[in-house]
Amino acid sequence: MSLAFSVCLMALFLLAAIGTPIAHSMIVSAVVYLAISGQDLGLAAEQIIQGIYDSFIILAVPLFIVAASIMNEGSISDRLLDFCKAVVGRFRGGLAQVDILVSLIFSGMSGSAIADAAGVGKVTINMMIKSGHYTPGFAGAVVAASATIGPIIPPSIPMVMYALVSDASIGYLFLGGVVPGLIMTVGLMIMTSWIAHKRHIPSEEVPPLRELPRITFRALPVLLMPAILLAGIYGGATTPTEAAAVAAAYALLIAAVLYRSVSLSSLRSMFSESARSSASIGLVIGSALIFNYIVASENVPNQMAALITGLDLPPLGFLLLANLIFLLLGCVLDATTIILVIVPLFVPVCRALGIDLVHFGVVTVVNCMIGLITPPYGMLLFVISGATGIRISAMVREGMPFLFALVAALIALILFPELVLWLPRQFGYQG
Repeated sequence: MSLAFSVCLMALFLLAAIGTPIAHSMIVSAVVYLAISGQDLGLAAEQIIQGIYDSFIILAVPLFIVAASIMNEGSISDRLLDFCKAVVGRFRGGLAQVDILVSLIFSGMSGSAIADAAGVGKVTINMMIKSGHYTPGFAGAVVAASATIGPIIPPSIPMVMYALVSDASIGYLFLGGVVPGLIMTVGLMIMTSWIAHKRHIPSEEVPPLRELPRITFRALPVLLMPAILLAGIYGGATTPTEAAAVAAAYALLIAAVLYRSVSLSSLRSMFSESARSSASIGLVIGSALIFNYIVASENVPNQMAALITGLDLPPLGFLLLANLIFLLLGCVLDATTIILVIVPLFVPVCRALGIDLVHFGVVTVVNCMIGLITPPYGMLLFVISGATGIRISAMVREGMPFLFALVAALIALILFPELVLWLPRQFGYQG
């Protein structure tokens, strides 16, 4: 390790330790590296601008954020809640089951766990607490755990970022997330049902089954959105980035024209909030691009590949080791940083060991989403606590069974790659 890179890492860790945002920490440490190594300081800006300019795929991120913001407004989420309540509200722990099903459906619209938790998740938390059958900690834990499904079912913002650093196909990554997302959903529902029976949580009063067609029809435009996106991508009509634009336009169409639930003033607020969220993510992406340039200049990926292959680990052993590292890092780093900065170090090793990059990508994203609910840096826990006032310690305590269910699903995906690769293979994937 060169002196410049050593000082760069020291600056990065020091800045992060004193609370500097990770994006700012990476940019400052990168400038320190360039200064010590005698390179042009303007190279930092050049790498950021060139990397973003050359990555058309990044445009999908703000578009999916806009779509999620619009979907969280007005009667769209209300109609979705009514539909889910009619379908699964009749089971034990009905409102918790409703939240999990809502997260599954909403995941096909937003691609963001934060959007799920901060939007419709806040509504379901209030419903659960008002019913008197759920503690605030349990309600928050259910919403946090179910929100992790959001970036697994396509579309997915984290998968877009993984494709950026690995050159894996976004289309096949999206397909690879479908079955894992369903497995996570079933696992969370089973765990919820077990807890509900143990605590004697009753089912909810729901409309009779004869009302289900009418309720489904009211929610049909919302339910059609994931199908429209996937049909466009895999039918060859749109690229994933263009599909993100279609998602935003479709959400605006049904919200403003069909449901008339969005006004000009609310649109301004939504676009403003979406711009802030997009800028925040864009800053992290830009800082990761210059930092990845430094890592590549120091030949770190190839050195790591040589080190791990020298250990003579089988592919399964490497996958288990990598995912253990990601789980531990998820306790102290956000998912975006792990995917953009840490994961590129492991991609050359995957290629050397013959590990499928789509399988590795989906498993990595699932792992990073679990990190969103693990203390002390569980981003979803902070978002829900800030929006509802529920104590993080209460959510952590109540969320342990759900964390166990998600880790069990992760282990299954690692041990059985076909759970990820089966659906992409049906659409011609040869990896």
